[in-house]
Amino acid sequence: MSEKPKYTKRDGSRDFPLMDKIAALPGGLVIVPLVIAVLIATFFPQFFQIGGYVTALFYEGNSCMMGFFLIVCGSMIDIKQVGMPLYKGVIMTGTKFLLGVLVGVIVGKICGPAGFLGIAPFVLIAAITNSNGSLYISLSSQFGNATDTGAISVLSLNDGPFFTLIALGATGLASIPLKSLVAVLIPLLIGFIWGNLDEKFRDTCKTAQPLVTFFMTISIGAKTDVKTILTAGASGIVLGLISAATAVLFFFVINMLLPKKERNAMGAAIGTTALNSAMTPAAVAEADPTYTEMVPMATAQCATASIITLFLCPFITASFDKYMMKNQKGIYSPEGWAYEKGQKLTAK
Repeated sequence: MSEKPKYTKRDGSRDFPLMDKIAALPGGLVIVPLVIAVLIATFFPQFFQIGGYVTALFYEGNSCMMGFFLIVCGSMIDIKQVGMPLYKGVIMTGTKFLLGVLVGVIVGKICGPAGFLGIAPFVLIAAITNSNGSLYISLSSQFGNATDTGAISVLSLNDGPFFTLIALGATGLASIPLKSLVAVLIPLLIGFIWGNLDEKFRDTCKTAQPLVTFFMTISIGAKTDVKTILTAGASGIVLGLISAATAVLFFFVINMLLPKKERNAMGAAIGTTALNSAMTPAAVAEADPTYTEMVPMATAQCATASIITLFLCPFITASFDKYMMKNQKGIYSPEGWAYEKGQKLTAK
């Protein structure tokens, strides 16, 4: 009897295992849909504005998909591990904030208000202290576990201008976004409670995770196009490269602060700048009108940096993950939760 072809369905017809191939790529569940979305947004900008289900899912669906994804991820947080997501969130948020402030202050002291290569100190602070939460969550599905995803409940505090205003001494004009924090915690708690009560629900969510990641990333990329890079020019690209380079530092610093068996590549996953950072310059100018003239360029620079880090961060994170797997470090060590996974992948 001849063997059944490798890519064949149960009924004998040809099967195209696209999801398997995408998931096999380093950061594939993020990079592939992101490239597709950005290309469509660039060459067919009206596609995502058709209306109806297309616009609701592919353009406006990021918040909804992210909420659903948080439920999925919350379901996989074991009640015995609830302390680790909180700890990871605190050290990631704190490290990100401190580095951003340090870089901004040093550049301000050396270069003055004009900054470095046309990048003002407050723009550096806005870009480095901020991180792309959606991308972080997407990467956590490939390179981390539920404790890494759960860290987003604290990491989400760096969305928007809050930390930038603190760093610039404008805290009197800003307030802690408690509602935003609660909005992130609620879906996580729903998944956490349900997943710990119902094992079948947890298994179902685990299966759905890659699919949710794919479509959530499309809605992220649908709001950007290559024209944004041209608006800010070289300075925006440099800002993006600086922000992406911090991923290397975060990888080592975060892992130094984690137990050996919890160390993974997710520290690098916060070396990003979120698209919402583009709204920060206007908020800063509202707090301090002396920044008003800088707003247009600063906005374009932050937007460009978000695109640069969106593409580079998955590759950087995947490279560190591969390094740890090859050397059996952290989660891939014999005492780590991903040891067997690493053995299977390295054996191929």
